Amino acid sequence: MTTFVEARTDEDVAALAALAREIWTEYYMPLLGAEQIEYMLAHFQSAAPMRRQLDHGGYRYFFLRLDGVTAGYLGIQIKDGALFLSKLYVRRNCRGNRIGRDVMAFVEGWARGAGLSRVWLTVNRGNTASIRSYERMGFTNYGTQDADIGGGYVMDDYLFEKRV
Repeated sequence: MTTFVEARTDEDVAALAALAREIWTEYYMPLLGAEQIEYMLAHFQSAAPMRRQLDHGGYRYFFLRLDGVTAGYLGIQIKDGALFLSKLYVRRNCRGNRIGRDVMAFVEGWARGAGLSRVWLTVNRGNTASIRSYERMGFTNYGTQDADIGGGYVMDDYLFEKRV
């Protein structure tokens, strides 16, 4: 069973950033390439931007623990009247252990507890494995988004949602 430990301290944020580097460089290299990964890690998934998201952006980060071992992390934010599942990243050796389903139960419970009726997320259009997983968990595609993230990079994502 997956447990969720909220990240709060600077040490937690540093551990999140290290985890982001590990997972992103392993998983996203074929999708995005090394230069874009480095750009995104530096601007969005390193300690300083993550700390800003926690302190000023309304984000909550959680470590995902599987049998006491850190398996990944999760980032959520209340945005646009719904719960935005901003980040869900799992280490390679922990994938396939139903962590995604545990995360969805946690996220849906969080949304309901906050009086929200919808969870939404973005997923890279080329990330077919994640797209299939979200669809199996009841999410539906409701559009696309091309977000200029600076540095000459654009995130070409699908928008997915689930009513809770």
